[in-house]
This record gives sequence, structure tokens and C-alpha cells, in this order.
Amino acid sequence: MAEVVVFHHALGLTPGVAQFAQGWRDEGHVVHVPDLYEGRTFSDLDEAVEFVDAMGIPHWIAAATTAAAQHPTATAFAGFSLGSACAQYVAQTTLGARAALLFHGALSLATIERAWPEGLRLQVHTAEADPWVEMDETQSLIESVDDAELFLYPGSRHLFCDPSWSDYDEPSARLLNERALTLLARL
Repeated sequence: MAEVVVFHHALGLTPGVAQFAQGWRDEGHVVHVPDLYEGRTFSDLDEAVEFVDAMGIPHWIAAATTAAAQHPTATAFAGFSLGSACAQYVAQTTLGARAALLFHGALSLATIERAWPEGLRLQVHTAEADPWVEMDETQSLIESVDDAELFLYPGSRHLFCDPSWSDYDEPSARLLNERALTLLARL
């Protein structure tokens, strides 16, 4: 079984993110879900993005790096949207990391300014027409990493695997979860 750190999206550590992580625990994985917002959550995505932007992505990546350091035996890092940038950076900079699972977003290697480590597995999951995802960046990352997996889901729903959010899509969320669990089982 894998030990995973899961980073929440811009809305914060919602009940849906907690439920998603609990599903992985129920499958036998050790899952940590740091609350980068220290209890704050949002019900409006635009307001949440404004909060994230006010601090800047470097702040959130630093917070995620600090949080991940509390779990030195974790070898897999996952994240939802904002959390995918955090998970990607932490996975790329953590010695011994074995997997990065990025939901609803990814950054190019040029944007993150880090090489992709040898042996670090990558899965990216996003809706085909997600207006929040820069597909050029996502495609650039996929093309830069050997054996990377890109999974596209129908529609344009951004946070489709958070059951506490209006974009939730149960069939897509179930398929994402199955694919992610298959990767975690191989670690």
C-alpha cells in the first residue's frame, strides 16, 4: 500500500476532498490531507481564487512543501486543481517520490522550472473542456515525461471528483478513482 499526501483545491479542505481521501484509506492506503487554509473553506470559486491569487502560487507551494515534510515516508503526492500544482512541485522535489497524481490541472516543466525525476510516475486527470485548465501546459508536461498518463473526461466540469461541489460527476469521479488506485497499487 502507498503513503500519499493529498492537497486540496482552492475551495479549501472541503468535505468532498476529505471523503475522497477516506476512500483511499478504505482501500488500505495511508493518506494525509494537510489543510493549507487552516480551517477556512469557500463556497464561491471566484472568491476562493481571489484568496489564492492574493497570496500567490509560490506561497501555496511553500506551504505544501512544509506540510509534506511532516510526512517523510510519503512517496505519492496528489492534488486537486490548486493542489495539483502543489503535488507536482512536491513530487518533483522530494527524494524518493514515486508518483504524482494531478487532478484538474498540471504545469509544464518550463513553468515549474524543475526537471522530472527518473522513475516518478505521472497521472493527469482533467475534463476535456475544463475552462480552468491550460491544456497547452498539461500537454507539454505529458510530452516531457516518459510513460505519463493523461486521462480526459467528458465535459467541462472543473472539480468533478469532489462530491461536495456542484461540478461533481459520479461516473467520471469513479473512473478517475479507479485509475488512480490502480497506479497506487503498483507502487
